[in-house]
Amino acid sequence: MESSAAKYCCDNINNHESSSQSQTSTCMQKFRLYETRSNFYMIGRDKSRTYWRVLKIDRLDPSELNIREDSTTYTESECSELLRRIHEGNISTGGLRFVTICYGIVGFIKFLGPYYMLLITKRRQIGSIRGHNVYAVSKTEMIPVPNATVNSSIADSKDENRYKKLLCTVDLTKDFFFSYSYHVMLSLQKNLCNNEPGQFLYETMFVWNEFLTRGIRGHLQNTLWTVALVYGFFKQATLSVSGRDFKLTLIARRSRHYAGTRYLKRGVNEKGRVANDVETEQIVFEDVPDGLPAEVTSVVQNRGSIPLFWSQETSRLNLKPDIICMCL
Repeated sequence: MESSAAKYCCDNINNHESSSQSQTSTCMQKFRLYETRSNFYMIGRDKSRTYWRVLKIDRLDPSELNIREDSTTYTESECSELLRRIHEGNISTGGLRFVTICYGIVGFIKFLGPYYMLLITKRRQIGSIRGHNVYAVSKTEMIPVPNATVNSSIADSKDENRYKKLLCTVDLTKDFFFSYSYHVMLSLQKNLCNNEPGQFLYETMFVWNEFLTRGIRGHLQNTLWTVALVYGFFKQATLSVSGRDFKLTLIARRSRHYAGTRYLKRGVNEKGRVANDVETEQIVFEDVPDGLPAEVTSVVQNRGSIPLFWSQETSRLNLKPDIICMCL
């Protein structure tokens, strides 16, 4: 077990916040999905409704994932005009239809048949780290990418439906969290020192949808449309000490490598990754308005299974004691 602690003064925190303001203002936090017979159109915008982008997903090729991003930054009125023109250009095949509001793409997945798009359709705020909101997933939706007219018979096969049901058993509404403007997969210390692009951050050990987002990240070479899901624990509380309010935040990040149930995953694997590796972080900062000086303390602790090649027989743990009836 290892632990490290660092305390950053108000100057470091304020510098970090000012440098991330531009990122916060340009990161997209709400999306609207539309469809025509041949394409999906996803419209993304920032929190202040000043930054609008368009993503186009092809629906005619059932076997390949074809995604294109419009490099133009639109205003709200320009985006509405674009949607009107798309609708008029597709009148003969049903026009442009609204599908759903969402809050980020979890990823794309393919089993035996077509690709499916996984979306966060409901979220809830569970905390905030110095102005950066942190959210939990409340509801998700899986949408087939190809048009129903080009889907093969495999799309409704018994095996395809079985794989879809297996994916649906993963409850993303339990213990998964994310942030648009704060790298929750990294500790506070690493956030202050990190200059890596979003692509690299998805490849860290605590992002559980790294594989699901690999396709769209490879096409677009950015992470504007996806959210990085961290699995673990996030809890925040307000404490009052000597008339001053403090925010206490506890975060546990579970590694996606060599994870499993307690008695089935033990020790270390061939790649040097220990079973059930968890990073726990405690962050304490004074609860003052955003932009004002504040001291922040972060303590990080790592734990995992003993880094040796070993296992445990579960059958020997199922002890069945004799039942004795005591008669009075």
